[in-house]
Amino acid sequence: MPVARGETIDVERTREKLLRAAAEVFYRHGTSAGVNELAQRAGVSKVSLYRHFGSKEELIEAVLRRRSDHVVAWLRDAADAPSDPVDRVLAVFDALRGWYAERGFRGCAIVNAAGENPTARRVAREHLGRHRELLTALAADTATPDPALAGRQLLILLEGATVVAALTGDLDAAGDARRLAETILTQRPR
Repeated sequence: MPVARGETIDVERTREKLLRAAAEVFYRHGTSAGVNELAQRAGVSKVSLYRHFGSKEELIEAVLRRRSDHVVAWLRDAADAPSDPVDRVLAVFDALRGWYAERGFRGCAIVNAAGENPTARRVAREHLGRHRELLTALAADTATPDPALAGRQLLILLEGATVVAALTGDLDAAGDARRLAETILTQRPR
């Protein structure tokens, strides 16, 4: 799709179009979507796609890293709202319920892609590590005796609830995970 005569190429706008289009296509259809489909959806040529990202793998990585940044910031913002340390952790699970109810919800784009692609698997491991770091830091502010263990358990709840909600449509998965999270955080050592 050539640039019209007299029109200038906006490199950042083209890159943004590619990232947005690829994020949408990958979420709906998986990372196996073809380069032709991605370029067409973005309204750019395949040459532009390769000029910006070098390969489809680089585009996949860029899309997933951007998504990870967005999700981690979103959960951090949710946790920043309450002042009580336990409520800060529980706010993460409250945020999940709203996400699960969104039209077109298909689970975590990063974890979904990890089953399809080695690059995505690497990004997903890092993404889960970021979640665990956040949850462990939040747990450390509570009275839980072992914040590292609590962080790992909270990660399992978060990811498990997301998979259950995505595969079954059960919005109560977030509430169930929230109640279990509260139990983890308020348990006293024996």
